[in-house]
Amino acid sequence: MNYDVIIIGGGPVGMILAGELALAEVKVCILEKLEDTTPYSRALSIHPRTLEILDLRGIKTELLKIGKPLPTGHFAGLETRLDFTVIDSSSNYSLFIAQSETEKVLERRSRELGAEIRRGTEVTSISPNSEYVEVTVTGTEGEMTLTAAYVVGADGAGSIVRKQANIPFNGTDATLTAVQGDVVFKRPPTSSVVSSFNENGMIMIVPVTKELHRVVFIDPDRKSIPKDTPVTLEELRSGMLRILGDDYGISNPYWMTRFGNATRQADRYREGRLFLVGDAAHIHFPAGGQGMNVGLQEAMNLGWKLAAQVKGWAPDGLLDSYHEERFPVNSALLRNTRVQTLLFGTDFSSTTIHLRRMIADLLEYPEANYHLASQIAAVDVRYDVLNTVSAHPLNGRRLAEIKLRKGNGDLLSSYELFREGKYVLLSLGNDPIVESIIRRLPIQHFTYVSATLVEPAIDWNNVHTAMIRPDGYIAWAISNQESELEQCIEEGIKSISKK
Repeated sequence: MNYDVIIIGGGPVGMILAGELALAEVKVCILEKLEDTTPYSRALSIHPRTLEILDLRGIKTELLKIGKPLPTGHFAGLETRLDFTVIDSSSNYSLFIAQSETEKVLERRSRELGAEIRRGTEVTSISPNSEYVEVTVTGTEGEMTLTAAYVVGADGAGSIVRKQANIPFNGTDATLTAVQGDVVFKRPPTSSVVSSFNENGMIMIVPVTKELHRVVFIDPDRKSIPKDTPVTLEELRSGMLRILGDDYGISNPYWMTRFGNATRQADRYREGRLFLVGDAAHIHFPAGGQGMNVGLQEAMNLGWKLAAQVKGWAPDGLLDSYHEERFPVNSALLRNTRVQTLLFGTDFSSTTIHLRRMIADLLEYPEANYHLASQIAAVDVRYDVLNTVSAHPLNGRRLAEIKLRKGNGDLLSSYELFREGKYVLLSLGNDPIVESIIRRLPIQHFTYVSATLVEPAIDWNNVHTAMIRPDGYIAWAISNQESELEQCIEEGIKSISKK
């Protein structure tokens, strides 16, 4: 075979997946029909949980040099912002950064780790069998056929992988369209974010660069225009005047587009040797800036599992757990974007205006605000842990960063332990029995660390040992009071490998 894994689609989701596989020394190739990174950036925000998983691999620091941290997010553009600063995270903010910049960073990392990236290459057919997958492509070298053990479709809403796998894309077509334009203002607004909702429509304006602002609006008189109808500068200007009463001297459009609220999800994310990630698996109205974030999170979920399968140590059912874990998460995502669409642009009557004010008032209560903020930030995701070695409240939860002190006195962040993309076995009990168990088990794909907490962490104060997955979710944790401690640790270590 040419490759272990072929990824079709070289956007941010495909790029981070390629990096994850290359990190595990999997022979991986990205096929992307575009010659260069697109200069247009639909996504502009990286949310807290995505920043955490990027931090696991040491990528966040580079992105922080480019983007701008923002302490809040929004739900349906309501007046009361969502407060990310109260989230238990070292990334308790959203990073405002153009998608194109994120993609460049991820592509550079993937190349440095050894992933092959073939740009200017279009996939025309995919033929899986019981042993491998044939992928026919056309490009600068003409037509050729490549083979891989597995193929991942990161190729967007029109995914050829999904179509040729005959996976149903269930959901609803667009019932409205919105307008977006990246433009120059001769008289920029004084506020960093402009948001307004009235009987004339909804509008949001945010700075993209020092020169460009993004204008997004829904016009009640033009929300039925087909998505592929070109947007004009005059349409942007007239919409701003009608909704805001000011066009800020709009000029020099850099990118203008129209988008809709079609909402669909693939019936399954795996079909034999074929997998789906990102927009290939689900589409929705881009409310709350969640789309790219969710795609990056599921690529991290799939990456280490595919690597485990290729390298031969994956436990039974590990690849199937990708769909089992991510499908419910994305079902919840589609529900919240549908609700936001309802509040955003379905109706501009006085009733809807009052409803928005009422919900905005409710978000002034910290508990209500945190409930929605944790959804948008994706820190509320928890996976079901089946057949675990010991019941513990941490099982299945994300790892929030904790500070550790090793036996030699060195201080480190728990996230630094994940640079190699392996499981981490963390022992907080200073118990020599853990090392004795490790010595007699022939399992190599985890990093063992014995340390103590630098400062109290409520969830961790009574933890003896924990196994944390490569994507930063806790596979199992064992308390100090566990009566069958040695047996639980041994069984826990065995559970992460093929029997």
